[in-house]
Amino acid sequence: MFHHIEGIVSELGQNLAVIDCGGIGFALNVTLNTLSYLKSGEKAKLYVTENIREDAFDLFGFATKSERRCFEMLVSVSGIGPKAALSILSANTPEGLALAIMNNNEKALTVAPGIGKKIAQRVILELKDKISKEQRESSDFVPPAVQTAGESSAVNDAVTGLGVLGYSSSEIAAALKKTDVSGMTTEQIIKTVLKQMVK
Repeated sequence: MFHHIEGIVSELGQNLAVIDCGGIGFALNVTLNTLSYLKSGEKAKLYVTENIREDAFDLFGFATKSERRCFEMLVSVSGIGPKAALSILSANTPEGLALAIMNNNEKALTVAPGIGKKIAQRVILELKDKISKEQRESSDFVPPAVQTAGESSAVNDAVTGLGVLGYSSSEIAAALKKTDVSGMTTEQIIKTVLKQMVK
C-alpha cells in the first residue's frame, strides 16, 4: 500500500501528474486543486490512494492529506466512483466540501462536471450519516478562548463539518486547542484546523 510518492514532476496533463521516483514514473490521477500546486521539473510530494480492479490498478495523488481523506470518504458513497470523486474535489476544497455537506448545498457539488442533483443529494445524505455518535457529541466542544455566541456557533459548525470529513472528536479537539478562533468564520476555522491536522 502506498502512503505517498515523492519525486520530480516529469509530466502534467488534464487530471494527471507523472512523478519520477528513482527512474520510475508513477502516473497519478489528480484533482485540479492538486494540479495547481505542481510544476514540471520541480520536486513534489503527493499523498496516494489506490483503486485496484480486475482490469486496472489506478493511483490517485493529492497535495494534502485532507484532500485524500475527502476522496476516500466520497468513494465510500454508493454510486460514487473515483472519477466522480475527483470531479467533486476539483470543484471544491476540503473545507468547501465540508460546508456544502453540512449546509445541504447541492449546488456546490453540481458545479462539478458529471455530478447531477441526485448524486449530490446522495453524497450529502450518506456523508452526513457517517458522522458517528462520538462526533455528534463533539459538536458541544467549545475551547475556552471562545467568548461570543457567534464564535461558539462557528466552532460548533466547524466541528460538525470536520466530523463529516471523518475526523474524530479527539483529533478535532487537539487541533482546536492549538487554534485561536477569535473572529473566524466556520470556513476559516475548518481551513486552519485541517492545516493543523497535517502537521
